[in-house]
Amino acid sequence: MKKLRIKLENCYGIRRLNAELDFSRKRAIAIYAPNGVMKSSLARTFADHSAGQESHDRIFPLRATTREIRDQSGAEIPSGNVVVIQSYDEQVGPTETTSTLLVNKDLRDEYEQIQSVIEVAKANLVAALGKQSGSRKDVAKEISRTFTDDEASFFLALSHIRNDLRLQEDLPFADLPYDRIFDDKVVALLETAGFRSALGEYISRYNELLDSSTYFSRQTFNYYNAANVTKNLADNGFFRAHHSVLLNSETPMEVVSQAELQKLIDTEKAKISGDDKLRKKLADVEKQINKNVTFRDFHAYLSNHEDILPLLENVGSFRQTVWKSYIKKHSELLEVALAEYEKAEERKRQIEGAARGQQTQWEKVISIFNDRFFVPFRLKAENREEVVLGREPLLRLGFDFEDRGEIADVDKGALLEVLSTGEKKALYILNVLFEIETRKGSENHTLFVIDDLADSFDYKNKYAIIQYLKEISSEPKFRQIILTHNFDFFRTIESRFVGYGNCLMAQKSEAAVRLVQAAGIKNPFITDWKGNFFESPMKRIASIPFLRNILEYTKGEEDPGYQLLTSLLHWKVGTSAIAQESLDDLFASTFGVTGIWKDPDEFVVDEIFRQATICLVAETGVNFENKIVMSIAIRLTAERYMVEQIADPSFTDHIAVNQTAALLKRYRQSNPANVLTIRTLEGVMLMTPENIHVNSFMYEPILDMSDEHLRRLYLDVEGLALGEEPSQHWHEVVQG
Repeated sequence: MKKLRIKLENCYGIRRLNAELDFSRKRAIAIYAPNGVMKSSLARTFADHSAGQESHDRIFPLRATTREIRDQSGAEIPSGNVVVIQSYDEQVGPTETTSTLLVNKDLRDEYEQIQSVIEVAKANLVAALGKQSGSRKDVAKEISRTFTDDEASFFLALSHIRNDLRLQEDLPFADLPYDRIFDDKVVALLETAGFRSALGEYISRYNELLDSSTYFSRQTFNYYNAANVTKNLADNGFFRAHHSVLLNSETPMEVVSQAELQKLIDTEKAKISGDDKLRKKLADVEKQINKNVTFRDFHAYLSNHEDILPLLENVGSFRQTVWKSYIKKHSELLEVALAEYEKAEERKRQIEGAARGQQTQWEKVISIFNDRFFVPFRLKAENREEVVLGREPLLRLGFDFEDRGEIADVDKGALLEVLSTGEKKALYILNVLFEIETRKGSENHTLFVIDDLADSFDYKNKYAIIQYLKEISSEPKFRQIILTHNFDFFRTIESRFVGYGNCLMAQKSEAAVRLVQAAGIKNPFITDWKGNFFESPMKRIASIPFLRNILEYTKGEEDPGYQLLTSLLHWKVGTSAIAQESLDDLFASTFGVTGIWKDPDEFVVDEIFRQATICLVAETGVNFENKIVMSIAIRLTAERYMVEQIADPSFTDHIAVNQTAALLKRYRQSNPANVLTIRTLEGVMLMTPENIHVNSFMYEPILDMSDEHLRRLYLDVEGLALGEEPSQHWHEVVQG
């Protein structure tokens, strides 16, 4: 692809954009866009194209949208040939859930979506079981440990008991408070020799009594079964339908009502529970329990539920029975969770198979990351041997944390707790590397749209990213559109590999966004404004701070030329009378370059205000010189207003330093009730100093400042001079 032709209308705030990007000289094009101009909107539009989705306008979705992204022949760029790399996407990459390295973003997203659906179904079931059991334990781990050999096999555990639950008809322990019986300390007590001996003697006597009971049987009809039978018969209207129960014994007995059956059962239970020998054995059990206050709740529960004591002879079996009761109670949620799990398993196996086919590619990417990026850890393929041998399906990412020569193996969760924000973001680059490296092996051409990838990184890693982008720019099949609002980054990639001719800047008007040839990437005063000092009024005025800066360095602040230029940046006694001829003389004496302004007798401040008015309607964009001119006009207007309001020449004519601040302090003292006016003047203090005192070494902050803010401030300050009511805007800005 030699050229890319873009035609957009009403795409995420881009009213209109018609542009042709020429890749014939270089395979990368850099676009600088000030905040709010179009950068994110353009990246989003390309992302829609890549995903095969329609674009639209967020604010006015009914507006007709046009999106054409074509090559030099007019053919549409295939969606699969476009990759948008966002500045940072915390959702991309190995997550806490999967901790895996997958093949590509689409499959990775699908894999994690599958996992997400499973996790939602699991969470619903776990929440219901947690409420049902009243347990504060990790329910999923508890179930896994109960029915499998480890704590991470929740769905395997459910699968094992699914058929049992379908056959199970009753819920004998659905309301049992889990933690009172299966507290870790209680379970440990149940396993001790002394307690087991006392419990064994109790159970032995209990079983003897059951065996000799008229109606109970330890095998088929114990306390719980009797209670459940009574309840079920009553709930289902058995006795109301005039049915009866025949109890089998040496003398069979017919029972015709629930009350009669319950009374008979209670009488039979009393015979057993009131047995002297059994009570003695129970006392021995209670003695063991009462040795420790930790078991108070356990003892209190047993006091009212002696029937479960025999079941504690096998804690593991009883635990399974209890969990089956809880789960059976929520069988619908169980079926939903298992259905989602089983539905996803086949597709997950397919994705894992694709991942296995590119393990070598991942190891290459890990190597690139470790060699290039500066972070306090090294990545490793944690289970490489298991994957190679086929024992595990996916490569897992491991981390070795390095500190003063010591190396510790840490998991991702622990690592993220100690990393800085920039170091966390570096992990995202791993996924970017894989996307790019994978496409090197593809036969298709790829257009990468890179949206401020290096934003918020420290300089070491920022330059590592720049170097990597430079290297891939040599790939014949790759093209790059690098979007940024960071001027330092823009200037760096221009010098490293993009080249001046392939650097563009975005300008925004009411009607459209335009991409224009970049200017001022390298010192604009030297490369542009100096040569146009006698021709361009905007660049002439914008040069005043630079010229003053040079005189400060070479001659000092007492130099008459420095003092004269200061009177063009602050409202002094002679400010209004400084002529253009004086600027010509200063420029000539400083640089040895002579010239004459078109009207040497014109007052400089008149031109300053004239150019500021032009700035109000200029296109939004970089507008470097415009912002300086606006800032100068704002300060002069604000200071002139305060000087006139203070009306004390003995004070205003003798301010030596920090004039704006001194004027504002005096004005505030004299006019404390003019709150909105004071806030507007504070806005001047907030917005203009860095713009006016700009120098040839540090001018990036101006570029990122919004034209709109300066325009609003200028109009508000002008309004003060005209006696208009101050706006609320700067009150909110300063307060915010």
